Amino acid sequence: MIPSIDPKPPGRKLIKRMSTRTKWMILAPCGLLMFSFGLTVLSEAAHQRRTGVPTQVWVVLGLYSLVLINTGLILFGEALRFRILLNVRRETRRSMRQIVRKVNTKSNRKTKSDKKTKSPTKTD
Repeated sequence: MIPSIDPKPPGRKLIKRMSTRTKWMILAPCGLLMFSFGLTVLSEAAHQRRTGVPTQVWVVLGLYSLVLINTGLILFGEALRFRILLNVRRETRRSMRQIVRKVNTKSNRKTKSDKKTKSPTKTD
């Protein structure tokens, strides 16, 4: 018998179960580190170019640095997207709570005013 193989990568379920805040907290530092490392590799490629190292070496290092820089920017952009999503959700919940409070206070006022009517049996 052939065992069934899950076609999805194993990390996909893990990432799907992560909260938005966790994704943001992982992606932001990783993106910044990748971007910084890419800039470091780029400066090393520039240094090797100035010192007369063969062209293939510094060109490959330069291309590698561009890949690292762009990947870092993409990861940081995704982190910003998750952060904005967190802020939008928080503001939406806050405004919904305010609306519910307003509706509840208005309905409480109406019932209280109805209760304050004078009783016909009472005499002043």
